[in-house]
Amino acid sequence: MMTMMACKNSITRWHLSLNYVLKMRYFATKPLQTQTLKRTSLYDFHVSHGAKMVPFAGWEMPVQYKTGIIEEHLHVRREVGIFDVAHMLQTRVDGKDRKKFIESLVVTDIEGLKENQGSLTVFTNDKGGILDDLIVNNASEGYLYVVSNAGCADKDFAHMKDKEKHFKKAGADLNLSVIDSTLIALQGPKMVNVLQPYIDFDLKNLPFMTTVVSKVCNANGCRVTRCGYTGEDGVEISIPTALADSVVTTLLSSSKASVKMIGLGARDSLRLEAGLCLYGSDIDETTTPVEANLTWLVSKARRAKSDFPGANKILEQIKSKPEKRRVGFISTGIPVRGHAKIFSEDESELIGETTSGCPSPTLKKNVSMGYVKTHHSKNGTQVKIEVRQNMIDAEVVKMPFVPSNYFLLK
Repeated sequence: MMTMMACKNSITRWHLSLNYVLKMRYFATKPLQTQTLKRTSLYDFHVSHGAKMVPFAGWEMPVQYKTGIIEEHLHVRREVGIFDVAHMLQTRVDGKDRKKFIESLVVTDIEGLKENQGSLTVFTNDKGGILDDLIVNNASEGYLYVVSNAGCADKDFAHMKDKEKHFKKAGADLNLSVIDSTLIALQGPKMVNVLQPYIDFDLKNLPFMTTVVSKVCNANGCRVTRCGYTGEDGVEISIPTALADSVVTTLLSSSKASVKMIGLGARDSLRLEAGLCLYGSDIDETTTPVEANLTWLVSKARRAKSDFPGANKILEQIKSKPEKRRVGFISTGIPVRGHAKIFSEDESELIGETTSGCPSPTLKKNVSMGYVKTHHSKNGTQVKIEVRQNMIDAEVVKMPFVPSNYFLLK
């Protein structure tokens, strides 16, 4: 059994690792001295609820609340948590050529999406590198609802606008606009208990990766999408900004489960346990979907057409296997984070590098992910990871590290 002192040391290392990651992500956006931080509409709400605010991707965001990151993490695994994700870019794509337009930028079959169905996908460049990951929803109202990362918001919108200009020059019927609403995520195994009394549809009819417009907590015009970044059942709710405080306050007061506000710190550890990528750490312009173990995003229909950016590189890798692959690791001892060198078990060969990691509050072990040479990527492979001049024993394991609980139709 872990001693009290060892437990405190482990928690301290966890916080140091987390703070390092958050700072590195922030500094990667814009120079600190020239940056004015933006605030979401829930900023005052966070402060009044005891949040510790930190800079992240150009925004001032809550990293944790009074109970701390580990307790917040475990609360989402057991009950329900609310995340402010209003810093993410929400884009609306209108026009009869909207699906063709998005397909010119991503690897997934958008034309094949049913009404109110969505899909995770990636923007790719001509070399097959990932520009960002995003979710595209085919709204029954006749437009595409697109959500992409805060850290890439300016880059993503400029990328889409540049492509829009070329489409319009060719006579396409197309229009892009930013959706100015507040996005929150409601996540956890008791999400349905909390949300169902406050909406006008049955959540049994909203499986994972589907979306609908509904009244939420008496707020009209909210978009509810069954998705999330935690591995738990959950939804993301796009709320008219003037009504966001009221909706969040109502959800927090639910008598159906314990609902708490959750910060960026727990969001990061939750997504790591779920084996989900963070753009800029686990995937970037130097990695392809195949290398990132996201080959499933490249739809059969798109493979047949071979008409997406970087198709030649990506399809060749699917056929012949890439030189490296993203894998997960379980280890004990000193926590592993990003940019640690990975060696073969006998330490004779440098085989890769980690991209992110943290102690897992759920598993009570250290989890991490990174890229290794493909012939070392098989589950069960024993490796050594160098952490502060110490060689840590680690094992390649299947992700997610913690079983996912998405609501899928059988």
